[in-house]
Amino acid sequence: MQSVVIMAGAACAALGPRWPHGGEPWLRIAGFVLEAGAVMGFVVSRIALGESFTPFPRPRDRSTLRSTGIYAHVRHPVYGALLVGGVGLSLERSGLVLLPTAVLALVFWLKSIREEAWLAERYPEYAAYREATPWRFVPWVF
Repeated sequence: MQSVVIMAGAACAALGPRWPHGGEPWLRIAGFVLEAGAVMGFVVSRIALGESFTPFPRPRDRSTLRSTGIYAHVRHPVYGALLVGGVGLSLERSGLVLLPTAVLALVFWLKSIREEAWLAERYPEYAAYREATPWRFVPWVF
């Protein structure tokens, strides 16, 4: 489901209506800044996960719980990076991208609930980690 929504966001960015010319330079700059932050966040998160990375909510058998680095600030930074990237793309290209980004946020919210249940089953220390790390996707936002 997430792949379909991400592709819909890319299609909206490519084909959607552009912002009016009056606000375009500032929106594009803000969009680029958010997109750059999203790419950095994704890369850092992906590297931190190593072989534990999977697009599926069930943790891999050989995975270990990450709770340091970027994971000390948010529990699902890969999801957060993709959402921030969607907002950046909507500012840089087309406001229409906000629609699939909102749907993606819902998909990630539901996926993270299931994922956290499996993580809690596998790692007894997960409840303490979740309590110590209240932000799910983006620090100080949600």
